[in-house]
Amino acid sequence: MKRSTRILGLLLLVVLCAVLVASFAGGSFTVHMVVHMGIVAVAAPLIAYGMPGTRLDAFPGVARMTPMLASFFELVAVWFWHLPALRALADASLALSLLEQASFLAAGILLWRACFRPGEGRLAGAAGLLFTSMHMTLLGVLLALAPRPLYGEGDVSCFGISLSAAADQQIGGIVMLMVGACAYLLGGIVLLAGLLRDGEALPTEKPRW
Repeated sequence: MKRSTRILGLLLLVVLCAVLVASFAGGSFTVHMVVHMGIVAVAAPLIAYGMPGTRLDAFPGVARMTPMLASFFELVAVWFWHLPALRALADASLALSLLEQASFLAAGILLWRACFRPGEGRLAGAAGLLFTSMHMTLLGVLLALAPRPLYGEGDVSCFGISLSAAADQQIGGIVMLMVGACAYLLGGIVLLAGLLRDGEALPTEKPRW
């Protein structure tokens, strides 16, 4: 099961990279966000779930990463690459854009693997995913409601459809909200549900009499 999940995640990663390369000339932020969310919210958890027992899971950085620390790295990577100046550089260079997506993949795998690791506890994993959902939601709202386009001007080609830069950015922000924020929120809820179902109790302080 885990091997099949890992293979499915890798195949999806290849498809998303092909989409990025094929549509790069269009300059669409929505396409960028579809690829980004597909990597961190779908491919990364599939790969992370299938990692136990592989060589990749043996790296010290993966083994020592806590859910909250991994969520912080995810926050830094996502917000760094969505600064307007960095976004402009990535949009102008396919190599840099691929490097950007690679950093998203690494951060996503670290986060999902840390949250899936049984030794960390489901509560810690749920906290990491819910925190990630919060900062993804914030960025998605900022992008969708920005009064002007932050990434370029004029028209862009989004999967063959001509859109203004403002409309393209708004759609991209909505994609982040609908896919990214919801995926992390759902993951956190699933971990919490498992916590309640299995009867794991929160540590409590002994009452003082």
